[in-house]
Amino acid sequence: MLADVPIVFVLIGITAYTVLSGADFGAGMWTLIPGGGHVDAATTRDHTRHSIGPVWEANHVWLIFVLTVAWTCYPGAFGSIVSTLAIPLLIAAIGIIFRGTTYALRSQFDRREGRGVALVEDLFALSSVLTPFALATVVGAIATGRVPVGNARGNIITSWLNPVSIMAGVLAVFFSGYLAAVYLAADARRLGEPVLARDFRNRALGAGVVAGVLAVAGLLVVRFNAPALWHGLTSGAGLALVIVSGVAGLLTLVLVWRSSFGLARASAALAVAAVIAGWAAAQEPWFLPGLTVREAAAGRATLIATIIGVAVGAAVLVPSLGLLYTLVLRGRLDTAAAVPAASAVPLVPAVPSAPSVAAGPAVPSVPSVAAGPAGAGRGRIALGRPAWAFAVVTLLAGVGLVVFAGPAWALGIGALLLVACAVTVFALTAIPDEGT
Repeated sequence: MLADVPIVFVLIGITAYTVLSGADFGAGMWTLIPGGGHVDAATTRDHTRHSIGPVWEANHVWLIFVLTVAWTCYPGAFGSIVSTLAIPLLIAAIGIIFRGTTYALRSQFDRREGRGVALVEDLFALSSVLTPFALATVVGAIATGRVPVGNARGNIITSWLNPVSIMAGVLAVFFSGYLAAVYLAADARRLGEPVLARDFRNRALGAGVVAGVLAVAGLLVVRFNAPALWHGLTSGAGLALVIVSGVAGLLTLVLVWRSSFGLARASAALAVAAVIAGWAAAQEPWFLPGLTVREAAAGRATLIATIIGVAVGAAVLVPSLGLLYTLVLRGRLDTAAAVPAASAVPLVPAVPSAPSVAAGPAVPSVPSVAAGPAGAGRGRIALGRPAWAFAVVTLLAGVGLVVFAGPAWALGIGALLLVACAVTVFALTAIPDEGT
């Protein structure tokens, strides 16, 4: 059981990266083909660029997380994958670098600098399309068993350029565009741009239909090119998860049609999670051909250290990303909305007026209710002491159970205690004291 925990982390990371970064990559697709709507192409491109601004770098945390856990906990399998699939992984890495570089450069150009702006935006768009295609071909290669165990044992071309991998890459591009259109429509409506919102709603419906057709076609490609994977996807848990994904996909289209973009985001995420979980169920217990997940796992000490690290890191990372996404979805980071608020602040502090003689004797000021009672600070310190003690106890107990306990239930309790410790410490250090 211990060997299966990190692979669950990897699958969660792949799901998060597909949903969150997929929407960012899809914004590049609409930068490449911004026409077809009622709003001009320049406005469409500017909207896509501004919408992904606060989160485009943060979403790559999930890719780093997946790579780190995979090479730490399954080093042999990871080496086999990156050596056989070096070309698509290199393409994806170059695409990510070019995408980040061109996004940063675009902010240095004025729209009137036509040639420079067009070149930068085209590079950004092409890299945004190329990266998800390359990453999806890697998933296709692993799912179809084209990565043998060993250093560069597989064919460096046909391992990722095969019907299933190519179909996976094309599906990833259109699904990213679909997700991006849903997010961009919601952002346009929040910014009070109904025409732009209608344009992206129509783009979302079109891309969603295309993605659905490609998903059905992809199943037929899998049937004739990967019989083992087809059997896993059409029986047992794999079939149930495929059905869940299909229902969630149809529900997402209905929600987009009704302009319920918030719920559409959630149902789209469910569809992605079900597909990835279905892939894992179809391939279980194999990691690579002839190599199970438990055989590929590193030693017990490495797995325990990774689980502890992920539990502690999640208590900091998840609330931080949750706060970031909440601020973005509520429009708190919109540049246009921040300007009026900033302009309302006076540049010169007000000078207090002299007291009027007719006002009578000065009245002692009453302490502000917002400041709290005089002993508020001491109260917080008193409350903090048992919380710190709780953190220390849960840390020691959690480490003891995870390191020394044998049964699976004891390992689970140890992991929960470590999470409780991390959450407590995060709460104690993140919330400022009164009056600061």
